[in-house]
Amino acid sequence: MVSSYIAVDLETTGLDPKHDKIIEIGAVRVLDGQIRETYETFVNPHRKLEEEVASLTGISDEQVESAPEIGEVIKEFLEFAGNLPLLGHHVIFDYSFLKRAAVNQGLGFERKGIDTLKLARRFMPSEEKKNLKAACEYFGVEMNLSHRALADAKASHFLYQEIEKRYGGEEAGAFTSQELIYKVKKEQPASKRQKEHLQDLLKYHKIVLSVQTDHLSRNEISRITDKIIAQYGRIRER
Repeated sequence: MVSSYIAVDLETTGLDPKHDKIIEIGAVRVLDGQIRETYETFVNPHRKLEEEVASLTGISDEQVESAPEIGEVIKEFLEFAGNLPLLGHHVIFDYSFLKRAAVNQGLGFERKGIDTLKLARRFMPSEEKKNLKAACEYFGVEMNLSHRALADAKASHFLYQEIEKRYGGEEAGAFTSQELIYKVKKEQPASKRQKEHLQDLLKYHKIVLSVQTDHLSRNEISRITDKIIAQYGRIRER
């Protein structure tokens, strides 16, 4: 059974690590079952937050606009995490965003993980909801906040502790860490020509983007350009 780990949770602009960005990281260093240190920061996604995200998390554009960029934050997080395994509720989600950020900075990030969602699915009745809030309620784990990174990281830690206390003796194998698998390549920056073409399209069609084009990768800017052309058409020669 694993008793030392980094419990982590992210808030993001959406659910797809290829398209969406981290806006908050919360993490707890746990050694021998005890919380030793916490880490918490907003992250500037260089885009406006959708109303649904702001409403769900309570995070505002003003809070993230003044926050550090992911390149700075990911280095801090990796130093905080050391070589410990990651723990989270559907931990592969958080790992995929973190690994993409690390790879884009030229950093390696291979980890083992413990997934409290998998534990909830194993030890809760099938008819019960298995999201973090529902699992905590079922196992009597108190949650102070929901959909805020540090609070959810702590909740995942206490949920793991409670499930392990109840079932660790008879099913110790369920509480081992497993390799986290997420393959990603470093994203290439957009070219000057790509940026100029997109800016021309935006001006021609009178479109205002919610993302800052200077911070888009080659694939991101290409995807946005193709979407605009498909919806509005190309620039007509006069």
